[in-house]
Amino acid sequence: MSLAALPKIGSNEKQQFFLIAGPCAIEGEEMAMRIAEKIKTVTDALSIPYIFKGSFKKANRSRLDSFTGIGDEKALKILEKVGQSFDLPTLTDIHNEQDAEKAAAYVDVLQIPAFLVRQTDLLVAAAKTNKFVNLKKGQFMSPESMQFAVQKVKDSGNENTWITDRGTQFGYQDLIVDFRGIPVMKQYAPTVLDVTHSLQQPNQSSGVTGGRPESIETIARAGIATGVDGLFLETHFDPASAKSDGANMLDIQYLEGLLGRLADLKAFINHL
Repeated sequence: MSLAALPKIGSNEKQQFFLIAGPCAIEGEEMAMRIAEKIKTVTDALSIPYIFKGSFKKANRSRLDSFTGIGDEKALKILEKVGQSFDLPTLTDIHNEQDAEKAAAYVDVLQIPAFLVRQTDLLVAAAKTNKFVNLKKGQFMSPESMQFAVQKVKDSGNENTWITDRGTQFGYQDLIVDFRGIPVMKQYAPTVLDVTHSLQQPNQSSGVTGGRPESIETIARAGIATGVDGLFLETHFDPASAKSDGANMLDIQYLEGLLGRLADLKAFINHL
């Protein structure tokens, strides 16, 4: 599906925020379809433009025995089916130049993980697919430095790029969102706040990333107040059993209430 059905993202401060949401990883067809259907029902009712996300593989894991995926082609075909079944744009991460062309055959948005956003060849390969490119801000990067990542995509002939902030490294085992960076990055490209990854607690002694999901609404509200164009969050019907990043996911039972309150906040801000 083309993203043409979405509003011109970033063109109007008064427009509704858009949502990128789904499971961290594609664990199977039934779970992906069920999550997509639930989120679409909620976002349709609230008139929130929605993009389904799911990683077709997880290449950056703390431990060798961590879940990495169900098989590349199998997961990509599930993403394609979600898009076709619910008439939704879809997004997935890529990790090397070969992934770009492979994933582009199935999804609408290619996402560059935060740890890889300085990798020039990867950004160029993503850009040359002519898909939308979502650039995760590195935890180690300043907001100002993201202009160069954006420029790499544009200089490769692709104007369709976004920036997503996912927090900045704070010590060894925590992240913090510096909301001063949102208006800075909006100068370079439409800017998204990754709410759930911003609440991760990486580098735990167990080798399993922790998180603070109780603060999801706090961070999301702050993002809306500071003018983000979109929100990114990962959600699951049973976060405790999720095969990746369950510790910082939103339980999907709380999604409707959360998005309703955020839409109300956005409407209030628009009238100021």
